Amino acid sequence: MRMWRTGRSASTPLGLLRRTVLPAVAAVVALTALSACANGSGLRVEGAEPPPPSPTPTVAFGTTGPAPRSTPAAAVDLRQVRVKLLADKALPAYSRKVLANCTKIERCLSLGTTVDVMHSGTPQQIVLIHTVDKFVFGYFLIAVEPSGPRPIWSQKVDQPTITASPKGDLVVESEIFTIEDPPCCPSGRRVEVYRWAGRQMTKVSSTDQ
Repeated sequence: MRMWRTGRSASTPLGLLRRTVLPAVAAVVALTALSACANGSGLRVEGAEPPPPSPTPTVAFGTTGPAPRSTPAAAVDLRQVRVKLLADKALPAYSRKVLANCTKIERCLSLGTTVDVMHSGTPQQIVLIHTVDKFVFGYFLIAVEPSGPRPIWSQKVDQPTITASPKGDLVVESEIFTIEDPPCCPSGRRVEVYRWAGRQMTKVSSTDQ
């Protein structure tokens, strides 16, 4: 005789399938969603704000770098410089004669450029010595100190142009005259570079043009 199964026995495999398959499918869907969130692709989260933009560096227009540092002007009394120079026994005879006969200080001495070739942080002053008609025949390097101006070094040159190089050397451009040259027209020009060596200036290079 064939026996028919009751409703409970027939539903048992379907119920078992629901209890085992559906949780597995749900787990797979959950893992897929998590992996998509982890690698940043696949799922789009509505309402999520984009990351803040990187700050834009501020640029000051008209500036390309730090401003060059300039040596401040030194306060030098030329009358005191004259007194100190005349007290120096090593002062050349012609310079001594010009300074001794100088009734007005501006007729024999004038201020040149301000430098710091000694790298002391305190500026030194170039003082030019010249004739009454402003023909420069030499200069002095004067240290500016609380006790007054102090001559450091001097050089006899004609019509010099004196500057400081970016390295702090003293660059002296002077005119070269021969016996036949008139005061207006020198035969050539010389460029010399001097460097402070702790106690005195030493010549680094010399070029005739």
